Amino acid sequence: MKFVDEATIEVIAGKGGNGAASFRREKFIPFGGPDGGDGGRGGSVTAVADRNINTLIDYRYARKHVARNGENGRGSDQYGAGADDIVLRMPVGTVIHDAETDEILFDLDTHGQTVVLAQGGGGGLGNIHFKSSVNRAPRQFTKGKEGDQKRLRLELKVLADVGLLGMPNAGKSTLITKISNAKPKIADYPFTTLHPNLGVVRTSPSRSFVVADIPGLIEGASEGAGLGHLFLRHLSRTRILLHLVDLSSLDPDLDRVPDAVAEMKAIEGELKKYDAALYAKPRWLILNKFDMVQDADKVKAAFLKKSKWKGPVYAISALTGEGTQQLLYDLQDALDLARDQDHERADKEAGDFEFNDPRFDPGRGSPT
Repeated sequence: MKFVDEATIEVIAGKGGNGAASFRREKFIPFGGPDGGDGGRGGSVTAVADRNINTLIDYRYARKHVARNGENGRGSDQYGAGADDIVLRMPVGTVIHDAETDEILFDLDTHGQTVVLAQGGGGGLGNIHFKSSVNRAPRQFTKGKEGDQKRLRLELKVLADVGLLGMPNAGKSTLITKISNAKPKIADYPFTTLHPNLGVVRTSPSRSFVVADIPGLIEGASEGAGLGHLFLRHLSRTRILLHLVDLSSLDPDLDRVPDAVAEMKAIEGELKKYDAALYAKPRWLILNKFDMVQDADKVKAAFLKKSKWKGPVYAISALTGEGTQQLLYDLQDALDLARDQDHERADKEAGDFEFNDPRFDPGRGSPT
């Protein structure tokens, strides 16, 4: 599951400094010879993949990046100083295209990966390089070379942090609409979601995560039935799965509880058949449409007892937003913790983590 964040920038490397044509002029040394130094190298523009950055928003405003020119050479064998390079930090997962040809130039898929976007021009040669037995006083020198200049299109394919699971009409599209900027199609009939919808959830000015609404999975999805099999492979890239259950379909007499539990188990079975690692991912149970249920606490208790659910549980109303704020804060805390653990154990795959760290306590929430 990806959505594309794009920006177009112009990168201009620095020109190399010119070489110098100079001769040594000192008292009592009438034939000092050439002493013109070389010009300095122009600055290059480089890009570095940084896992601490997750958006290209900065490059939508800073569109032009120009490196300094190298210094010219001088007399007395003085070489011009090379210019510093410009380093542009970009999120891991950024694909860099040539904006004119759309050719892919670089794919930043590893933290710390460094590439040169625009090479600085080489410095020119001073006349000290042109001295020979037949040319004792050379006046030749060369000018510095121009640096590269390119227009680049940056494309960031962002993977979802949170995936929504559930039977058709469990309320996934309504939830993602309520908590994010996504605008999926919503209707009263099954299978309204034909492709993943992604939205950015912002819990504070500096904290956010990406959530994806997956098409409703049905029994047999892992073997190709329904729509869900097209997207099961993407679920493996998420960190947390939210399993939504429509609580409004259960009556106070609890006649429908066994059926609802069976549906939940069926989806779990599809995850397990498709990939054991996917099945082992953290899953939180979201009891949706809580506001539409009579004797909701009784129905919730019966469902939890019948399903033998052991993980985090949240009762919410995606339609009204009741209970969603606490859920979002807890998700943000868990995701921040997961990223910290990824940094500490960089050799492990993203998403392979446990919620046994004392820094995270589901239900506590933190808006900061």
